[in-house]
Amino acid sequence: MARPTLLQQTELLQWRGRAGRRPGTYPATVTTADGAGPGPAGRSEPVPNALARGFGVLGDEWSLFLLRLAVQGLTRYSEFRAALPISHAVLSSRLDTLVREELIEKRVYQRNPIRSEYVLTERGRSTWPILVSIWGWERAQVQDHAYATPPLHHKRCGQDFLPLLTCAHCHEPAGPRDLRPAWGPSGGWRESVPETTTRRRSSSRGAVEHSFYPDTMAVFGNRWSSALVGAAFLGVRRFTDFQTLLAVPPTLLSERLSALCARDILEQAQTAARPDWAEYRLTEKGLAFFPVIDTVIEWSERWFGSARGPAVSIAHRFCGGAFHGVLACDRCRVALSAADIEIGSEER
Repeated sequence: MARPTLLQQTELLQWRGRAGRRPGTYPATVTTADGAGPGPAGRSEPVPNALARGFGVLGDEWSLFLLRLAVQGLTRYSEFRAALPISHAVLSSRLDTLVREELIEKRVYQRNPIRSEYVLTERGRSTWPILVSIWGWERAQVQDHAYATPPLHHKRCGQDFLPLLTCAHCHEPAGPRDLRPAWGPSGGWRESVPETTTRRRSSSRGAVEHSFYPDTMAVFGNRWSSALVGAAFLGVRRFTDFQTLLAVPPTLLSERLSALCARDILEQAQTAARPDWAEYRLTEKGLAFFPVIDTVIEWSERWFGSARGPAVSIAHRFCGGAFHGVLACDRCRVALSAADIEIGSEER
């Protein structure tokens, strides 16, 4: 017998013990994470889990841009300034944030006058699968870019490649339809909404000249957009379900859903049972974004995980094992390492 989806699990848990409440109707909050405590008017306030912290840290386009440049070897303030159309105030702020979150380390290399460089920590270096997944998705799914996005080249097989998400246990390719997710001990809908960080340009309008991958930032650049796409991967489709499970204001929810539809991440679909109701479903482009989501989940659990256990656990339907994603080269199927990847050329 197939296991219920997370949405069905949530409906069942909310229905039990509530006389007269039917599955499909919801209480005001859903809180299952560790540390949740009473809030105003007796409501339980969610404590951000690893997913909320990880997606929050990475949900800023300048921070992603700086990590991309740092992975490529830039370390000096002047190098970042020359590479980006960014003000001194914004650059200093983002570097300070990355230092505070321990993704980069500020090291003084000259005393008189004082000069510093910004070097990736182990936490920062371990973002490379996320950046590679974003790069690959943008190459495969988005036509136009304000910044050069040449192919990635795999030095081991000598070919340009796209990253392929595989199961660490059986090494088979895996997509969202191949997986069975469930909340872990620190999981929960509202606990997983990304923490608020500095974000900008998450509008559904056309690309801004110097924006870091507008399609990617349509998901990452707004905390509610990240939560909505995550919920869509977990089986949520109806407007009222998004609103109730995530506790998002309806006007804001409508705006975010429209923005994701404008970028072809989600699409509206009529249901046969209720033609007057619309559901929001992931498009093929949206489904292809899953490797980015998975690599962020893996990174978040590694660096911000709870002592009680993971926020979400995922089983691979094919092999039945616990799923942990590994990026492989789509040409030779060998697992990727940062040292084996270089930026290719459009002329290859």
